Amino acid sequence: MIHLHSKKGKRKNYVEDAGFTPFHKRLTLYSSGGPFLDGYILSIIGMALTQITPQLHLSAVWSGLIGASALLGIFIGGFLGYLTDKIGRQLMYTLDFIVLIVGSILQFWVQNGVELFILRLILGIAVGADYPIATSLLAEFSPRKHRGAMLGVTLVAYYVGSTVAYIVGVWMLNIGPDAWRWMLASSAVPAVILVLLRLGTPESPRWLLNQGRKKDANRVVKKVYGEKASVEDIVPPGAEEKETSFLKVFSQGYLKRLLYISLFYTFQVAPTFAMLTFGPEMLKTYHLFQGSTGYGSAVISLLFLIGCIPALFLVNKMGRRPMMITCFAVMTLGILLLGLFPNGPLGFIMTGFILYAVFSGGPNVMEWLAPNELFPTEIRGTAIGIVTSISRIGAFLGTYLFPVSLQDLGIGPTMIIGAIVTFAGLIVCIFMAEETKNKTLNEASTVK
Repeated sequence: MIHLHSKKGKRKNYVEDAGFTPFHKRLTLYSSGGPFLDGYILSIIGMALTQITPQLHLSAVWSGLIGASALLGIFIGGFLGYLTDKIGRQLMYTLDFIVLIVGSILQFWVQNGVELFILRLILGIAVGADYPIATSLLAEFSPRKHRGAMLGVTLVAYYVGSTVAYIVGVWMLNIGPDAWRWMLASSAVPAVILVLLRLGTPESPRWLLNQGRKKDANRVVKKVYGEKASVEDIVPPGAEEKETSFLKVFSQGYLKRLLYISLFYTFQVAPTFAMLTFGPEMLKTYHLFQGSTGYGSAVISLLFLIGCIPALFLVNKMGRRPMMITCFAVMTLGILLLGLFPNGPLGFIMTGFILYAVFSGGPNVMEWLAPNELFPTEIRGTAIGIVTSISRIGAFLGTYLFPVSLQDLGIGPTMIIGAIVTFAGLIVCIFMAEETKNKTLNEASTVK
């Protein structure tokens, strides 16, 4: 195939150098559905627990277990990323949401903590499975100049879902003592809409090439990028087929990358998920937004959302590595202020919240960008699933232990522990972060 050349003499790559087309906009929106529902499901439980705990007579331990159950499910669901490398992105793209719809509706009829724990575990599995499916598909269609923003938007969607959940929760509290049942079942509504929107999404041409289906891959490429594009814009001739292997993720070059992403991801989400899940209880402890902790929690979630927006642009301009180091340093300072000044002054508390939430935007964006860039097509879904699962161990422990620590140690020591965890993330980034700015997906995922 004859390729046009730019003024600089370089061959034009119709895939990597494509613009942000209507197809890319739709795919970004649809792929953001999983993170949106993740944020919604994990945050709505914080509001619902204010009614569930007294009604079902839950102890602090059971309250923590139910709050963290979806995280445990995401840990399990993440390992299903291997399936998306084996059987494809497209099929799994809708099946996981069907499970999510059924699980959401069944929550309405739970009668005890055990039933609710099991159902939310299943919901977590569905969400955990969607992360490697949707982000792999999105990364494999995204042009290099837009990859950071497209994948970053999925994390913005998480905080949109979280913010919406708190607002919906406050509104639904007016229903009465059974409002929590409607809150938990409400996640079925966006799930149904997203399933319908995802129907007809094409299979990843990169995955098709790995399966030896060059004609199918070429057909998808031309449909999405135009008749001048071809599979040669994705990978060089002769390099199409590479066998999926679970163990390849743990090979020498990729093992270091796996450790880097898993560690920074874990150290970031452990304090964050605890804050978002138990936002109402935390705000009461700080004596903030009295009588309206739902709206206060929405404000916290909104701050996390706001932090993601500049990160979408800085990830390309500033670079991956310097952005991560800067953000973790400021986040450590922010959560340390919350620990050192639990009783005020108010300005210190608000500053701590703002610094931690806003600067978490960098690591938030990199949670999906890093594993998608640093691993090749044949193990991309597997790698994303593994790092998602590993990170949820920390998130589960943080969410499970948060109410226990709050009860036994108090808010100050609890936040200081969070600062130590966040500082560990900074150390990881200093010694292990790689720079993939301006690289194609093939270049970024190649181990030298």
